[in-house]
Amino acid sequence: VQLQASGGGLVQPGGSLTLSCVASGGTLGYYGIGWFRQAPGKERVGVSCINRASRMTYYEDSVKGRFTISGDNAENTVKLLMNSLKPEDTATYYCAPAPCDVQAMGVPRDDYSWGQGTLVTVSS
Repeated sequence: VQLQASGGGLVQPGGSLTLSCVASGGTLGYYGIGWFRQAPGKERVGVSCINRASRMTYYEDSVKGRFTISGDNAENTVKLLMNSLKPEDTATYYCAPAPCDVQAMGVPRDDYSWGQGTLVTVSS
C-alpha cells in the first residue's frame, strides 16, 4: 500500500497549511506514520511522526511548536498542521510508514515505494 500526501500549496511566511496522508488502495494499517520533506537540492529528512497505537508523537527540532501531527483512525488519515510557516519550510512533503516514538523517528523499509509528495512553497 502506498501512502499519498496532499494539501500543499503556496503560502506566505507566517501562514498555515494542513497536509493530509491517505493510503492508496487500502488502509493506513501501519502503527507508525511519518512526514518527511525534501527541499530542492537536499536529502529527504524526517519532520514528524505519530504512533497510531500509542498516540505518541515526535517532532524534529526545527518544527517543534509550529507543526502538529494527528491521526484519525476512523477517517484513516494522518494530518500535519503547519503553522508559522517559514521560507525554509519550502519542500516537497511525503508521508510514509516509519517507526515512531517520542524521541526519534525511523525511515521506511528500503523497498517502500514513495508517493509523489505534495509541494509546499513558503514565499511572499
